Amino acid sequence: MGTQSTLTVPQLGPLLRYWRQERGKSQLDLSMDTGISQRHLSFVESGRSAPSRDFLSIVSDALNIPLRERNVLLLASGYAPQFREQSMDAEQMAIVTRAIDRMLEQHEPHPALVLDRHWNVVRTNQAAPRFFGLFVDLEARPKPRNLLDLMFDPAGMRPFVEEWEKVAAGLLQRVRREAVGQVLDAELQELLSRLRKYPGVTELKPSLAPQSPVLPIVFRRGGERLSYFSLITTVGTPQCITAQELRVECMFPTDAEGR
Repeated sequence: MGTQSTLTVPQLGPLLRYWRQERGKSQLDLSMDTGISQRHLSFVESGRSAPSRDFLSIVSDALNIPLRERNVLLLASGYAPQFREQSMDAEQMAIVTRAIDRMLEQHEPHPALVLDRHWNVVRTNQAAPRFFGLFVDLEARPKPRNLLDLMFDPAGMRPFVEEWEKVAAGLLQRVRREAVGQVLDAELQELLSRLRKYPGVTELKPSLAPQSPVLPIVFRRGGERLSYFSLITTVGTPQCITAQELRVECMFPTDAEGR
């Protein structure tokens, strides 16, 4: 079931059932988690009872439903959406944007990128385009530039990544792990479908048990090798869709020379 809001608002009962089953919860489990009676949960799912906004908020918290999809639940129940999607430059986002800009600046001279929920690059520090520009012509790639496309494309970074198959398998594992609410929406599904069309992607195998605490990515240019691992930062208590969906990826060198 798609979880993004569309012009056609889905029915509430199937939506609640979808999220409950996605989280592996029975109605009894959800009742115990929320304090809402199983009977009331059943009545709402079957359409025999209309939920209050408090009911939707409690159930959404218990099921870890992302803010964007909570709006869909509200619309399906006849309520106005509660959570807004803001521009990064909006006044309401200023406190988050200032913190992110400081992170990007402080991370120089190493690359740092801000990604949206679909791995599109929305902001970088100065080092990021300088680094990736060593390997590919970024100006030739359409905006918004997608980091996964850049890493999987044979005309992108792929030829410059050592043990690309291992790295690519790790990136695919990250897609679900880092998805907002751990759910792949329609655009992420489309992105994965696009990635599978690149040569060799469908044959990738999950990584074996790790031998180190991180999976470094080694970039090779001529005789030079640059090894990095990433730390991912998210907003701790987001109150708008944009803040919840942003991720800051800071690349750290794994070797003393790179540091």
